Amino acid sequence: MSELVEVINLTKIYEKEKRALDHMNLTIPRGKIIGLLGPNGSGKSTLIKLINGLLVATEGQVLVNGKVPGPESKSCVSYLPERTYFQDSMKVKELISFFTDFYRDFHPERAKMMLANLNINEEARLKTLSKGTKEKVQLIMVMSRNAQLYILDEPIAGVDPAARDYILRTIIGNYNENATVLISTHLITDIEKVLDEVIFIRNGRVALQDTVENIREQKGKSVDSYFREVFAC
Repeated sequence: MSELVEVINLTKIYEKEKRALDHMNLTIPRGKIIGLLGPNGSGKSTLIKLINGLLVATEGQVLVNGKVPGPESKSCVSYLPERTYFQDSMKVKELISFFTDFYRDFHPERAKMMLANLNINEEARLKTLSKGTKEKVQLIMVMSRNAQLYILDEPIAGVDPAARDYILRTIIGNYNENATVLISTHLITDIEKVLDEVIFIRNGRVALQDTVENIREQKGKSVDSYFREVFAC
């Protein structure tokens, strides 16, 4: 099975008839780094939550590795939410222990190496760290799993520009060739160089799914420039 994620006629309607996703159809292949791009309110976050089993679809279906979202699918998905969810009272080393106990595919030595590379003290409590450093710690925990699908929601939004290249190298260097990384971000210029494909979402539907190479060759533009043209922003 070449498709890692299948989205079939997926619709999500919130209260007051707000339609976040509108009969969306999409396949996400294995072994790619893919940008999930769209303006605010386009449906990106809703799609991510449905893939992670955090929401229930109004209509249609999501399959992750051939399974509906649940315990079995969640075991192969490593998810970085937009907001930090760790308890401030925890030490960094306690997070490593927690992830080691909770996820069979977590590699503590990989996490320790990345923390050391960023000079993050394992003895530090999260409440003593800056917002950007907390987000780095969270990304390190997520990327230290040997998952099949990594879903990263705004992974570089809260960090300084000097750390972005390191974080992108961390993303590239810590997933296997059969896994896929799905990155949702507004900082297209910063991540474009690591992307294989992009998915543009507009009004709850897929407006475009193509390779970065095709966009550059056929449109003669960067992904960021073409995104601005498509969405007139």
